[in-house]
This record gives sequence, structure tokens and C-alpha cells, in this order.
Amino acid sequence: MKKILLLAAAFGLLIPYAHAQTGKPKITVTDLTRIKQVSGIKTSPDGQQAVYTLTTIEPDAEKKDEYEYKTHIYLTGLKRSDAPFGDPKPLTHGSESARQPDWSPDGKSIAFVRTVKGKSQIFVMPLGGGEAWQLTKLSYGASSPQWSPDGKRILFTANASLSEILKDSLLNRGKTVPAWSLEKPGFATNDFIKTDKTVKANPDGSLAEIRAYLNKDVEDKKAKVINRLNFQGESATEPELSFTHLYAVDVKENATPKPLTHGFYSFQAPVWMPDGQGILAVTDRDTLRHPDREQDAALIWLAADGSGKRISLLSEVGKTYFSPSVSPDGRQLVLLTNAAQGVNAGQLAIAALNGTSVSDLQVVAFDRAAGNLTWGAVSVAGSKKKKSPVTTAYAVFFTASSNGGVPLYRLDPATKQVTQLSDFDSGISAFDLAGDQVVFAKTAVANPSELYTAAFTGATTQKPFTANAVKLSNHNDWVAAKALSFPEKRTYKNSKGQTIEYWIMKPTAVAANEASASTKKYPLLLNMHGGPTAMWGPGEASMWHEFQYFCSQGYGVVYANPRGSGGYGIDFQRANVKDWGTGPTEDVLAAATDAAKEAWVDTSRQVITGGSYAGYLTAWIVAHDNRFKAAFSQRGVYDLTTFMGEGNAWRLVPNYFGGYPWQKQAADVLEANSPYTFVENIKTPLLIKHGENDLRTGVIQSEMLYKSLKILGRPVEYVRMPGGTHEMSRSGNVRQRIDRMLRIYEFFERYIGEKNNRQ
Repeated sequence: MKKILLLAAAFGLLIPYAHAQTGKPKITVTDLTRIKQVSGIKTSPDGQQAVYTLTTIEPDAEKKDEYEYKTHIYLTGLKRSDAPFGDPKPLTHGSESARQPDWSPDGKSIAFVRTVKGKSQIFVMPLGGGEAWQLTKLSYGASSPQWSPDGKRILFTANASLSEILKDSLLNRGKTVPAWSLEKPGFATNDFIKTDKTVKANPDGSLAEIRAYLNKDVEDKKAKVINRLNFQGESATEPELSFTHLYAVDVKENATPKPLTHGFYSFQAPVWMPDGQGILAVTDRDTLRHPDREQDAALIWLAADGSGKRISLLSEVGKTYFSPSVSPDGRQLVLLTNAAQGVNAGQLAIAALNGTSVSDLQVVAFDRAAGNLTWGAVSVAGSKKKKSPVTTAYAVFFTASSNGGVPLYRLDPATKQVTQLSDFDSGISAFDLAGDQVVFAKTAVANPSELYTAAFTGATTQKPFTANAVKLSNHNDWVAAKALSFPEKRTYKNSKGQTIEYWIMKPTAVAANEASASTKKYPLLLNMHGGPTAMWGPGEASMWHEFQYFCSQGYGVVYANPRGSGGYGIDFQRANVKDWGTGPTEDVLAAATDAAKEAWVDTSRQVITGGSYAGYLTAWIVAHDNRFKAAFSQRGVYDLTTFMGEGNAWRLVPNYFGGYPWQKQAADVLEANSPYTFVENIKTPLLIKHGENDLRTGVIQSEMLYKSLKILGRPVEYVRMPGGTHEMSRSGNVRQRIDRMLRIYEFFERYIGEKNNRQ
């Protein structure tokens, strides 16, 4: 921390500690470490309590100036008669995080996950008293626990590698090899993986002994042999496949988990059937196709007794089915579906469910990407004339990014009508139901994350249920003492006739009406989102601190959701197909142009930044527009042709540009859309940043851009983050996250800062 403060002093960053005339201090860079995130909400079966997880950033006790992410489980009351109402209390604490809580059906215990010796394992905590005890000790680890309806077993997932499954007599009952080809050149079958243990490794021996020697080199991590298509992970290459399997374990000490699935394919999103006899899960549609090549996904029913019986419920060539959720009475199914290839978003679909069969599948008319599908009971009024009583029916509650926020929605299964229950100015990041109450975590400009409860009855877009919400936690109460800048929403009609939403945030001094603010002009920062299907707005959590920090440093901030963004429907999302540069540039520059008209903006001091796809867009813009005095391009893609080999997000190339680099028609489009094609036009001072372990976009992309600009003699600087992945700005090393923001600020100040900051 001392080093950070010295660096801050060198750059004049301690100024924000001074109070504005409102008496409130401004957001500082190290306030990042004070933000606490609420998630993982689960209400008790009787609706009287809820558990949730809280993720915090804590100083690392063993490493000076470093931090650790910690996640622990909290319990809160939901009875309004209790005093104080809510009063959250931690159930877990200590150096090891706890996560993924789930209530037992009788409400007397929770299951959760904690890391033991590098592997996730399931623990059970009795809430009536007593210590949590470890339920699983599986060598593969155990995650995502779900209690069975009768409370006697827990369903969970485990990940095993190909080599581990080959040796496991339960996951590979016949000691077989995959039915699909491992695609090793020169071998017609997969028999080559059946090693003869009597053969000794010998580099000077027979061919069999040489192969044994080479295999030992792989085991000893002296070599990586790659034959699979998707070999790039997030931070390292992954030559070996891994598979997710489902297990069930009796809730007894020393119980042995039993696999419910086996073989050389994965099973995702499992859910219990209400009768406890079956489980729904998602798996590869074609089990004879290499998992890296199979993009279709099917919904299946599995016997919960471990017999291996399975029935295909939904399976269609070219389609995926995912995120299934079953109504409490077991009679209805809701899930998401879309085409397996192309630019798509999951569509809501609902169907009748009858034991092991699905019928009458209907796609719901809802043009947003739904998530967190949760069934809840709703009251249905009876007829006044016939004096029929109020009855209970089931509805589906879910969230969806939309128009800068993440509202809660309700789907009526009978009418297929969707009702919006909250506004676009906040984000519901997690929720669960307790009777007619929603217990939820909300992100808003005034507070990045807290736990609330409110009744959903009668809520509409005009009367959002959040309006009467009661706050249950005060984890980020420190924010109330800070001076904040609140965004102003505006719109622009682009050349395609689409409405582009964007937001302008004043420098904190201007927003706070400081006396000195009226006599000054301030720089303007155009900050852009990645994806390209991401969406920013007042209800989006990841940029809360960065926006407030730059406003506190005396910058105005403008951000937009250009064509191609999520949150505005599938046609809007597809509006940048074969046009990653020109069209989106029109949209974000229109927002910047309008923001520059503000009385407080110094138009000679405009800067630009963005990460991932927006790193691409930053480079594209400075190659086509000279208004910005400095630019910071983060973890971007700059040459779409080489991106095919650089990153694990390579499918963006065929999905967005209609083909592959070796195909002439596609190659021409890729070249025309690559910022690198226009590298000679870049004259704006440019700072380029990339994590050294980023395999989503690949470091060679940034190396090539930097080296080329260096050869051209342009003002360019390159920063590599050791160990950093693509997620560095959101969930990466905290010290590197602070470093990143300070570098943006310091680089911009070289070109647009006041004289006393240029030293």
C-alpha cells in the first residue's frame, strides 16, 4: 500500500482526498478495494431467511502490497417483525472462501463449497448449531451442490480430464476409448492411448519405448502435444480435454459419491425433477463428434438412481438448449434456445413437461437475452360473480440486460406475456423469491451492491417493485459519504435508423457545484465497452468504480451502446456483422461529439479508451479520426486474420465475417475491418496494454501493433501485465487493476493535463 500511495503522490493523485465544497471526499483509486459484491442469494424453504455470498477485497497477509478476493456466506432474516429487520450475519469466515450455498428442504442446513488442498469440496452446515463438516473428498473436486427434494442426497458437478477418465472404472465403465476421433495424425483409431505398462521409456529403444519416453515427457510437463481444436484456455494452453460429470452423494459423513453420468462428454446445468427420480441436464447433441467440434446441445433426462438410464427430451441439428428450469409441480419447463452458430442470443422457450417427455415447446416473444430463470408462486384472483377463491399459479421470473440496466421480468406461462418489474436505471445482479417478495442484489450509481427485499405484486415498468424496496444490508455504506457523479442519458438516431443510447457524466467537481468548477474547462474521456455484445449503463456493475474515479480526477466521461451491443434486441446486436469498425465508430463518435458541446468541456483535451473489442475500436478510431489527444487500447484485437490463431474467441471471425482467412471473400472483409490495415494512419499517442496470459485475444495482436508503430516512429508505449488474463480489469490481480487505472490517468495527463501534472 505504501508503494501505491507514493506513486499516487508522484502523479498528484492525492488531490481527491480533499473535500469538495459539499463536504464529501471524492472517489479514489484505492476505493476499488472497498467495494463489496452481493451475490448467490438463496431464500429458505419457509421464506423467513436468506443466505447470500459477499465478495470482498482484503490485504494479503503474506504478500506486502497485494490483495486477495474473499467470498463468505451471510444469513439474513426476512421477517419484518424481527428487530432489527435483516441484520445480516456471517456464517463463514477465515482464510478459505465459501460459496454456492443451497438450503436443505427442511431449512435446517445449508450445503456450500470451500476449497481444500486446491480442490473445491462440499461442506454441510447445520444452522441449529455445530460446525460445518466436509461431505466430499473427491479427487476431481465438487461444485454446485443441489439438495434432492427429499433432502437425503446432494447433486453436484465434478471436472475430470481425459487421462483421468481413462483410468476411472466408474466414469469409464468399460475401460474404453472415446468413440469420436482424437484426431491424432497417422492413427486411424484411438487405440494409441491404450498404453502397455510393461513398455519402459527408452529414448534409444524400440518405437514403442520411444513413444513411452515421449509420453513421459508430456507427463513431466517437458512438452505439450496439441491435436484438439480448442486448445486455448483463458491463461494457458490446454492440450487435454476435460469433462464435467454429475454425481450424487448421501448426506452422511464418510458417504461415497456416486457418478450419475459417465463417458467422454460433459453434462451441464443439472436440475432435480420435483419427484426426485430424475434430473434434467444439457449435453452434447452428437456424442460421436469431437466435443471441440460439436456446438449443438441437447436437453436430456437422467435417472437419479445412477442406473445410467437417459432419455433425450430436446435435440435438433444446428440448435442449442440450455439453462433449463422446472416448475415446482413438475409440469412445466422453461429454458433458453438459439441457433448454435452465428450471432445469436438465447431465446426464452416454455413447454409442457410430463415425466420423461416434453411437448408443446413455444418460443416466447421477448427480444432480450434472459438469464437466472426462476419459478415462483403467484396469486390468481377468482371470479367475483362466481365467488371463486384466489388460487395459486406459477410464473417465471428472470433478469435480462436491457437499455443500460438489468431489470427483473415475469413471464406468465399461460399467456406467454412478459412484464417488466423494475427500471433501466439499476441492475438486478442476483435474486430469489420468498412468497410474494423478491430478495435481490442491486447495482445503482448511488451504491454498487446491496441486498434488498420488496414485493413484486402489482409491479410494472411504471411502478417498479424496487421503488418500495427495503435495504437489508449496508456493506457499501461508505459510498454515501463520497461525492459522486450521476450519468445523464441521451439518444442519437444513427444512419441505420437505430436509436443509440449514451450517457454523459460530469467531472465530480462540476457535479458537486464547486465554486471553482464554473471557471474551468475539463477534459472529456470517451470510454467504450467490449464484447462486442456487452452493454453499459447505470445498472451495469463492472465499470462503477472506473467511471467514478475518472470523474473524481476531473474528467468528464461519455459512454455509449453502439450497434452490435447487447440489451437492445437481436437485430441491433447483428447490426455490426461485417462492420466492426465504421458503423460502431459512427455511433460512439456521435455521443462524443454531443458530449463535447457541454459548457464544461475543453474540446482540445479529448481522450479515448476501451478494452477487448473496444481495444480494437480504439485503434480503429485513432486510425480514422484525429480529434483525440491520447488513446489507451486494452487487450484488443487488431488484425482479424491472425486473430484466428491468437485467441480462444476465434469463432467470432466466421460468425461475424462470414468465413475464414483463407477464403478470398472473407479475407477481403477481414482486411477491410482490421485496424492494422490502417496502422500507418495512427498518429495519436497510444498506450497499449495486454495481459501476458491473455489467450482470449492473444498478446501477439498487441505486439504487432506496438512494433509497427514503433518502426513508424509514432508515440506509442506498451505495457504487459505478468500473469494477467483477459479478465484483468474485472477479476484479476487487484494491484494490477489499480496499476491499470493509474497508467490510463498518467498517460493521458502527459498530453492533456494541466502544467503542474506534466512533470
